[in-house]
Order: sequence, then structure tokens, then C-alpha cells
Amino acid sequence: MNIESLKNISKERTALVFIEFQQEWIGENGFLKKILVKDIDQFDSAVENAKLVINSARENCWKIVHAGLNLTHDKNYLLFNRGKNVMGLRKAIPKANTWAGSGADFTAPFVPREEEFVVTGRSGASVFKNSTLDAYLRNNDINTVILMGFAVHVCVESSLREAHDLGYNVYVVTDACGAFETVQNKYFTEHIAHHFGETVTTQDLLKVL
Repeated sequence: MNIESLKNISKERTALVFIEFQQEWIGENGFLKKILVKDIDQFDSAVENAKLVINSARENCWKIVHAGLNLTHDKNYLLFNRGKNVMGLRKAIPKANTWAGSGADFTAPFVPREEEFVVTGRSGASVFKNSTLDAYLRNNDINTVILMGFAVHVCVESSLREAHDLGYNVYVVTDACGAFETVQNKYFTEHIAHHFGETVTTQDLLKVL
């Protein structure tokens, strides 16, 4: 964790990216949370930390990006060939019937505000895949992204890797990222993140915001 580099980031050239703060994960009846998350306390703590971050970012006028997954206009999952003859998430999402109904709705306080950017077009684990995010960042001269969200070893990690390869400086707020099990977050922090960016805690980030 490189706190000194975090202190040197430019507010004008940085975006805080909230990944999948939606009903599927954090709603009162969040389906994915119910079937996948084993370490509930760690997951809930990540949500509470992310609330602190978004509230502080809004108070201090930082750029906020909402990078969800929304297939409500593709209820038959044509994007993923209806889940036929595919594997991984392209099979699992149609099978679970997720992200195409109310589960795709953002949850307070992560409901986007008018001045905040909402990513559209995403079609993969990375929030950059076929989405409007890269264009938004480049058109606004943003070179640094700070990632939070779900799940740390799936979509957050995929986004970290792609952001790095696209040339962005990337920070991951590890205690504002939910994992199915605490060991997954620990492994990501110790063995994955430093190859592609830097990790930071909520409290250290709040000092910068």
C-alpha cells in the first residue's frame, strides 16, 4: 500500500468507480449475496466503508462513476446466447436470471445523481468491456481510477487488470470490496493487486478526499 502516491493524485484527473452497488448484491433481498456470500460480516463491512467513501466524495466534489451491470433491455440474454453452449459468467448469469430485473437497480446511497456518470454497454466481468467507461475517462482527461465493489476476486480484479493494461493508474479500496469469503480478499490483496496497481484502505482514502 503506497499512501504517499495516493496523496499525490489529482482530484481533476481521478474518478472513483463503484462496481455493482446494486440490488443483486446489497439490496434487502439481494439474490447473489444470499447464494454466494459466506462471510457476511466482511461483505457488510465493505458496503459500510463504501458508503463513507461516496458520501465524502460527494461532499468534496470528486468525480463518481457507477459501473453496474444492467441487462434489463436484454431479458432473453441474447448477449450471452441465452446461456447456451458457453461457460463461466456467460452461462451462470442467464441460468440464475440475474441483472435483468429489479436486481439491476442501484441501492441507496449509491443511486446515481445527475452529475455522476453511469456506465452503459458493459458485457463482461471487467467494467471496461465494451462499455462507455474508457471513453468517459479519456474524454475527461482522467488518468487515475479508484475501484470499489463486488466481487473483489471477479469483477473488481478483472477491472483492475484491464484498467492497468489500458494505461490507467489504479487503486483498489480493499476494505470497500466484498468477497464471498475473507480469504479471497486476503489473497487478492497479498498476491494479485500489486501487479496491476495499489491497494488502499477506506480510512487512508478518506484522508485524501
